[in-house]
Amino acid sequence: MSVYGYLFLVLGMLCGAMSVSSVFSGFWDTLATGGMVVFAVLFTITLLLGRRIKFDPVLR
Repeated sequence: MSVYGYLFLVLGMLCGAMSVSSVFSGFWDTLATGGMVVFAVLFTITLLLGRRIKFDPVLR
C-alpha cells in the first residue's frame, strides 16, 4: 500500500472515531462524518490506482 493509502486510512479512522464518540455535537459531528466518507472514498481510489497490472507480452 502506498503512503497516500496509509494516510487516507489513518485520517478516515480518526474522523470515524471522532464521529462515533460524543465529543463533538452539531456542525463538528457532521463535518467529522463527512470527512470519514471523503477519506474512505479517497482510500478506495488510492487502492484501485495503486494496483500494478503486469502484462506478459509472451504468452506461455
